[in-house]
Amino acid sequence: MPTDLSIQCSCGSFRGVARGISPGVGIHGICYCDDCQAFADYLGARDTTLDSHGGTEIFQMSPAALTIGQGLENLACLRLTPRGPLRWYTDCCKSPIGNTPPTRQLPFLGLVCSRIVADGQVLERILGPVTARVMVRYATGDVKSLENTHDGFPISHVVRMAWKLLVWRIRGDHKRSPLFAAAGAPVCSPIPVGERARAGGQDASRR
Repeated sequence: MPTDLSIQCSCGSFRGVARGISPGVGIHGICYCDDCQAFADYLGARDTTLDSHGGTEIFQMSPAALTIGQGLENLACLRLTPRGPLRWYTDCCKSPIGNTPPTRQLPFLGLVCSRIVADGQVLERILGPVTARVMVRYATGDVKSLENTHDGFPISHVVRMAWKLLVWRIRGDHKRSPLFAAAGAPVCSPIPVGERARAGGQDASRR
């Protein structure tokens, strides 16, 4: 059955709900790419976000399923590369929230699972099993024991994601993202941190 999941930053100032979540409405995966690791490091959130091999557990879903209940003013985003995605976090406690394309025209949200308040529930029952561990060429340590590993993104994952994006777009989910204003711009100005993140950087801020 679809389940509503609470989303919360580390300090509790930002709260939201991912509504109607079930294995069929998204894709559950782990990304080991250097950008995801740089994002966590930049925020000082490696210990709370990355697994022992540097992976970020993500649920790829429609942004229209996200409702922000409080703390919208604490929301911020940055870009690691000029053509890269927007990486959303909270300015209050530097908690990573997820990533989206830079435009609302592609209705996609990669929700960082560490921000889900599970309340004793087994997330795998709600999100479904991890179907792919991608970009493992950037992983740390010995990953031979891990299942479903890929150096990039497997074709099956790309096709499944493309189909979901088409469905979400047709039903107008791009117009119902709480991360973009009605005119289409992000609700806060993206910070172009670039290589500063990979070098350790400074604490990010909204301005």
